[in-house]
Amino acid sequence: MWNRDSDTAARCIAEAKAYNKQRWNKSHMEPDFKEGDQVENAVEVKLTEEFSRKHPVFPVSLVKPYFQTEEDKFPSRKRNPTSPEIVEVEDSPGPMRKIIKARKIRLNGKDQRKYLVRFKNQTADKDKWLAEDAIPDGNIHLRRFRASSRAENFIN
Repeated sequence: MWNRDSDTAARCIAEAKAYNKQRWNKSHMEPDFKEGDQVENAVEVKLTEEFSRKHPVFPVSLVKPYFQTEEDKFPSRKRNPTSPEIVEVEDSPGPMRKIIKARKIRLNGKDQRKYLVRFKNQTADKDKWLAEDAIPDGNIHLRRFRASSRAENFIN
């Protein structure tokens, strides 16, 4: 009985090896470069500290040939620096009365807090969402807003 089980196990292992070999050969492609060719993309990479626990060596089949960019081909060529876009900032409709609400939104992959601001002698339809640094006398108004929101949370 022991021999029959070991024979079955050996046969299953041999079939699995043959199946895996067939699948590998079907999808595997040899790299386009040969030993001794200059390849600027190394197989062993230097990882940043956050990835330091990852294995830095990758299979050669994942390495792709390096193509130089325009800056690499012509290092003496100067690129004209692009000028930043000038964005016109609207003037506020008047002096600020109070901050009504706060919300957190994601801009360019970073969380940013915006505040709904009500202006003096203006109706609610003129309220604007402004960033903290765009609020005139922001420190004073933000301190009042945070104190009032803490008081509301404490009462409820």
